[in-house]
Amino acid sequence: MTENLDFTVAIPTYNGESRLPELLERLQNQLHTENLSWEILVVDNNSTDNTAKVVQAYQQNWQRPYSLKYCFEGRQGAAYARKMAVAEAKGKFIGFLDDDNYPISNWVSAAYAFGEKYPKAGAYGSQIHPDWEVEPPENFQRIAPFLAITERGNLPLLYEPAKKLLPPSAGLVVRKQAWLESVPDKSMFNGRLKGNMIGSEDLELLSYIQKSGWQVWYNPEMEVYHKIPGFRLQKDYLIPFIRGIGLSRYGTRMINIKQVYRPIALLSYMINDLRKIAFHFLKYRTKIKQDLVVACEMELYLSSFISPFYLWKNGYLKK
Repeated sequence: MTENLDFTVAIPTYNGESRLPELLERLQNQLHTENLSWEILVVDNNSTDNTAKVVQAYQQNWQRPYSLKYCFEGRQGAAYARKMAVAEAKGKFIGFLDDDNYPISNWVSAAYAFGEKYPKAGAYGSQIHPDWEVEPPENFQRIAPFLAITERGNLPLLYEPAKKLLPPSAGLVVRKQAWLESVPDKSMFNGRLKGNMIGSEDLELLSYIQKSGWQVWYNPEMEVYHKIPGFRLQKDYLIPFIRGIGLSRYGTRMINIKQVYRPIALLSYMINDLRKIAFHFLKYRTKIKQDLVVACEMELYLSSFISPFYLWKNGYLKK
């Protein structure tokens, strides 16, 4: 018989040997969990470093009432790691923390309490603060949400389907029942890989959960600090990263639209993307090459416009 727990903290990680210790220390120091049955599950997503050894070293000296488990997912991609986590998790709720997400001391208890309070919540995201290695440009807040920074005030917030906005997977809690009922076995997007920065695998899974009638929320009491290294603010990283988000957009935009209405929706999205491109060009034409944020925004609009053609040409729409 499968043991059922209240909560699973799932940590998908790729080459996380240097980042995992701080996260595991924070999870060892969680407060108000005495009455919870919970576990920590590290999903090693095909790491080539000492990730496994780091976890084993912790397991050998693990003296906690909750367990620390390790499993290996050889297929590269965040979506595969999360699916493995869901298959292995014993918790009613599964809280996903990336290896560079450091939760405050009541994250687990706040996450469990929220799910119990809102029985229709199929998923809910954390309040995510940036921990910058280098200070970003002044106007960076315009694209900050793409780096999973989510500061949407101090009150719970329901993500309305009509607003087409969803939280990132960092610090996301999913009700296991909602995932099993809603998320298909095969997804269109599997996560960024070397040489392929197509993202949005988290938006895809949340779109399916929302489409099934479950609510998606923002819970500000689950606070996380996201460590952002300097290289993630460099143009060489950011432009391909933003391009990958834009190129995936047709796929995520269409999940909640019935097949019969998709041609009309496609036309309306393309007209809107073209309008944004033209407006952005007219407003910032001299800054597009010099200003990093302006360049990223233009990249997003352009890649969103070509998204349906790119996904069709590269076989994504057959999945």
